[in-house]
Amino acid sequence: MSGKYIIGIDGGSQSTKVVMYDLQGNIVCEGKGALQPMHTPDAETAEHPDDDLWTSLCAAGQDLMRHFTGRAEDIVGIGLGSIRCCRALLKADGTPAAPLISWQDARVTRPYEHTQADVAWVTSFSGYLTHRLTGEFKDNIANYFGQWPVDYKTWTWSDNPHVIEKFNLPRRMLFDVQMPGTILGHITAEASQASGFPQGLPVVCTTSDKPVEALGAGLLDDETAVISLGTYIALMMSGKALPDNPTAYWPIMSSIPETLLYEGYGIRKGMWTVSWLRDMLGDSLIQDAAARGISAEDLLNQKAALVPPGCDGLMTVLDWLTNPWEPFKRGIMLGFTANMDYAWIYRSILESIALTLKNNHDNMCREMQRHARQLIITGGGSNSDLFMQIFADVFNLPTRRNSVNSCASLGAAINTAVGLGLYPSYAQAVASMVRVKDVFEPIADNARRYETMNRGIFRELTQYTDPILKKSYAVFHGDLNEVDAIQSWSNA
Repeated sequence: MSGKYIIGIDGGSQSTKVVMYDLQGNIVCEGKGALQPMHTPDAETAEHPDDDLWTSLCAAGQDLMRHFTGRAEDIVGIGLGSIRCCRALLKADGTPAAPLISWQDARVTRPYEHTQADVAWVTSFSGYLTHRLTGEFKDNIANYFGQWPVDYKTWTWSDNPHVIEKFNLPRRMLFDVQMPGTILGHITAEASQASGFPQGLPVVCTTSDKPVEALGAGLLDDETAVISLGTYIALMMSGKALPDNPTAYWPIMSSIPETLLYEGYGIRKGMWTVSWLRDMLGDSLIQDAAARGISAEDLLNQKAALVPPGCDGLMTVLDWLTNPWEPFKRGIMLGFTANMDYAWIYRSILESIALTLKNNHDNMCREMQRHARQLIITGGGSNSDLFMQIFADVFNLPTRRNSVNSCASLGAAINTAVGLGLYPSYAQAVASMVRVKDVFEPIADNARRYETMNRGIFRELTQYTDPILKKSYAVFHGDLNEVDAIQSWSNA
């Protein structure tokens, strides 16, 4: 099968990326389609405008095929990966009945509400894209995480009437589901014309974006943690069985059929916070970087590398987007001195990401009664040597970066390779298609500094800031009685 190619689709919050791989995991060519800014008319709503998800995928596919110089008949399959915890409300013919609902929308944290008579199907983003690509009403079961009536033991829809009632989704409104690594259908003539993907190509199940990224990172053992740096930053380790009422982590379905991952608490708007800072600096940062002949990101990393570990006490609380049940939380930076500039702020954000995940990892591992011995960092943020070293120092563990670090599309290609019988097992596919680029070892002095900072200050920071934020929330969002109560407390 040398000379054969697989396409991996990586659907995200800001863009759709498609990557073509050979069977050794080498990138042949890439395509990308931007998504429009989210429609956010209020604090609870986050919708994709128009038919943006499909438009973005088609733009990415057309871009990919323009760069492909080989023979279309040598492309053997497509692995479909897409972002999780979203909802697509479809009419009976599979067309959208309403704008597609992002994971950042408060509605996806609640059971489905039957408010539109023309909604016949409620599905995930991968389900919607499966239908657009193949015409089938099918999806992968492993992308149903959150408010869905899933039976995690049987990897299918629950037939328990109490579960169905809880999530308010009858079976007739749900797509047929199947395992990762199985064929959903084949590219239709209409989809081929729109996307550029060859007609008749098999479309294979992967799973939701984070587990397929873990597969693309090569996570197979029990002693490795994968940190996925994205708009939502996730922390994952391999799992063996469904745990009983865990509090510091939860089980999710893996991209390997009938296996699990354990996911610890992550960071909402995680790497978005880095982009937020970069965009706020605007033209001054871009012009400064251009004068040096480097990118804005490289300039930020160069300057932040000169800032001492710990930022002399400048710390960031990364609550730029909080859970609906904690509306009072806000992002915080504290500890400024007059000598600090944007490089200090940037490094503080990176350090706070690593420290937050370290504490979430420790809570998770104590409950699981096993600990990671190495990290794998994935996503565009892992291109930063500085960030990689911060992770190694904060966790005090060897920290690995792979040759393909935006690896959700690679995980989709691995699912496809195994599903089509091109490799006999996931272990063999990973061994052949995933390669380590480099490993960052912890620096002892930095590790001690971060451990002292974390144990003495950072770990307990929100215990002191949350009460202040609750009072602030009552003033700006509460009723007059709450405001009066706060004023009385202040006077006392």
